[in-house]
Amino acid sequence: MPIYEYACDRCGHEFETLQKMSEEPLKDCPSCHEPTLRRLMSAAGFHLKGNGWYATDFKGGAKKKEKEDSAPACGAGACPACSD
Repeated sequence: MPIYEYACDRCGHEFETLQKMSEEPLKDCPSCHEPTLRRLMSAAGFHLKGNGWYATDFKGGAKKKEKEDSAPACGAGACPACSD
């Protein structure tokens, strides 16, 4: 679900809320209870939850290099790669 930012034109209260994209925008300010809220334009925000996510979205460090003299995948010696 997207995180939306709202600001009240009357009291200046600003807050963020999780809402479905299909939901109507909020209208009533939770601080002054007046129908003067407007949705702010901001960068998209999202939360990465669960195992396997990194803070930068990428695992640090170098990639593993494949061995140059690795054995053929079949290992049985029957394929063309083994007969070299």
